[in-house]
Amino acid sequence: MTDQLGRITIDPEICHGKPTIRGLRYPVEMILELLSAGMSASEILADYPDLVAADITAVLEYATQLSRVQRIELLSA
Repeated sequence: MTDQLGRITIDPEICHGKPTIRGLRYPVEMILELLSAGMSASEILADYPDLVAADITAVLEYATQLSRVQRIELLSA
């Protein structure tokens, strides 16, 4: 896996501090939603000309890092 995570930025002044791509107003969450809805990376890039292929890779790498969980423990109420 390449280290593309530098393309993902978090700035409280942009999109309420949500992770975005290169400080642009494209939240990581939105790109993941488009991909999960069935859009291909090439379709996303055609619709959003500010983005490049490495941005999509960065989003996927970011999501992969977030999903790495060592252990889940249930808390009692």
